[in-house]
Order: sequence, then C-alpha cells, then structure tokens
Amino acid sequence: MEGDNQEQISPSQGFWAESWKHYRRNPVGIIALSFVVFLTTVAIFAPAIAGTKPVVCYYKNQLYMPCLGYFNRSLESPIFTKDKFRGTYPKNLQEKDPNSWAVWPIIFQDPYRRVRENEWPGRPANPSRDQGHPNLYNLFGTDQYGVDIFAKMVHGTTIALLVGFVSMGIAGSVGIFIGAIGGYFGGWVDSLTSRLTEVVLCIPTLVLILAIIAVVEKPTIWKTMAIIGATGWTGIARLTRAEFLRLKQTEFVMAARASGAGPIRIMFAHILPNALAPVLVPITFGIASAILVEGALSFLGFGPPPPTASWGSVLNSARSNLQLWWLVVFPGLGIFLTVLSYNLVGEAIQDATDPRLREAKK
Repeated sequence: MEGDNQEQISPSQGFWAESWKHYRRNPVGIIALSFVVFLTTVAIFAPAIAGTKPVVCYYKNQLYMPCLGYFNRSLESPIFTKDKFRGTYPKNLQEKDPNSWAVWPIIFQDPYRRVRENEWPGRPANPSRDQGHPNLYNLFGTDQYGVDIFAKMVHGTTIALLVGFVSMGIAGSVGIFIGAIGGYFGGWVDSLTSRLTEVVLCIPTLVLILAIIAVVEKPTIWKTMAIIGATGWTGIARLTRAEFLRLKQTEFVMAARASGAGPIRIMFAHILPNALAPVLVPITFGIASAILVEGALSFLGFGPPPPTASWGSVLNSARSNLQLWWLVVFPGLGIFLTVLSYNLVGEAIQDATDPRLREAKK
C-alpha cells in the first residue's frame, strides 16, 4: 500500500528541547552545569554538611531543627536559650534530657566560632594562628582564631549564590521590563528607556556600593544585592529591546493583535517567551559578576557584617596573615571555579540557543 511506503515523520521538537539537546553535546557546559548544581546543593544543605548544631534532635518530648539557626537565628527554638545551652549541644542534650537524641552534621565544625576541647567527645580543640594548617579534623585548616575554614567555605556558598541569584533576579526583572516596553512601543518611550539605560550604564557598581555603605548606618548583604541588581540590568535591557524590535513585526504577533490581545498580553505572553533565549546569557554572566563583586567587597572589609561567613571575608583575614596559605588557596579556588563555571554555562547556553553559532562551528 502507498501508506506503507511513506516514511513516518517524527514530530518536531520545540525550541527549548532542541536547545537542551545541543547543550548536552557540550561536555564543558555539562561539567560546568554539574558544578553549579553541586554548589546549589551545598548552599541548601550547608547546616547539614558542617556545623555544631543538630540537624534534628529530640529534646523534652519534642522534635527540633536547631541547624536552621544558621540561616536565621529566629528559626532556632528559644528553648535552647532558655535552658542555657550557649551553643554547645552534645554535652547539654545528654545532661538536660537523658532520653534525647540527635542527628549531627557530617562535619562537626562551626563557621562562626572555634570548637573547644571535648566539645565533641574525644575531639581536641581547633588549633589557631600558624598551627591551624589543614589536618584530619580541619580539612581546609583554621583561621587565626581557630575557626574552621571548611565550615566557612560551606556556609559561604549560601551567601555567594544568594548574592548572585537575588541580585540578578532584580536585574533581570528590571532589564526585561524596561527593554520590553522600549522595544515594543518604540518612539519616545524607546528614546526615554534608552537614555535611562545609558545613564545607569555609566554608574560603576563597586564605587556606588562603597559610597552607599559610607552613608548607610547599618549596611547589610541584602542592600548590597539590591544595589548590584539596580545597576546590573543594562545589558539585559538592551538585548530584550533588540529582540522585541525584531519580533513585534512577526506574523504570530500580528495574529495576536488581530484577535484583540492587548499590549501587555502580547509583550509578556507572546513575545517574551520567544525573546528569553538570548537574555539568559547575560543573566548567567551577571551571576558570576555579582559573586565577584561580593567577594571583592568582603575582601576590602565592606562585605556582610560578622558573623556572616563568606569567601571574601576569609580572603580578607589572610591579608595580615600571608603565611597562612590555606586562607588564600581554598576561598580563592572556590571563587575562581564558581565564576568560571557560570561563565562556561553562559557560553554553552549561547552556543545552544543561537543557530548561527551552531552553523558556524560545523
């Protein structure tokens, strides 16, 4: 039969499925993405990886998760303050409730203070100063005060990724909105948004942050994220504008207008999904840039206030203790690998989503 001789035509893949197929063919991009996923996992589960507070404990007939206090002190139950634990859990749990039990972090080290002798049964106190080189109990060594560097690195991952994602979340939202209205409406709206973009482009982010820190009474990491986001949207806005200028005259947009769809619906329901691919690239690069800015601020002493752990603050502590090489190597390597991974992910996304680049490499 004629139908038997016809080849079966497989359904065509969507744009994102096709892009993911090309992305998977890039081994460097896959390795970089795997490292980013690994860092995200470490950031989420940091209190369960390194800490001196139980992940879960049963105390006085109640279940508690004291480790959440590493994210926010208000999440740690006040019963432990009332019972005068003073941050020391192993001994106090047994003395104050013999029926208690606890699930402990993988590494018994605190990112904010020195672990004392026998705080964990049979465990010596953390060494300090030039005696704090890497050892069995302190995998990355300790700082001059005896605080474990591995614990600081693990908990600093949360700060590094939080700065990147939150700041670029703000920048992405602002940049997409301004670029979308400028590219879609054109005319005086486009001129106004373009001039605004050029003005913000002239503002150096690091200098602005330092100036604001100098006048703000209580600088916080959230204010730093807001400033990075408020000044880092210009590249995103320009790319979004260019995509909207290209797509607003296409047939599917004209069909949406003919069906009675309003400008907001056309912009964000029809054009934006088709304009996102090139916009993802500067967002990815921006995350890496934000992590670098936070590291630079912490290194200069303008980062998140103590006792917040960050990679840049570890580097800052090494400025007056250059003989403690582990204070430079491990946080420096962490910042380098993280920024490199995000940049490689951005390049891989660009290659996978741009058909012209794919054709050029054939």
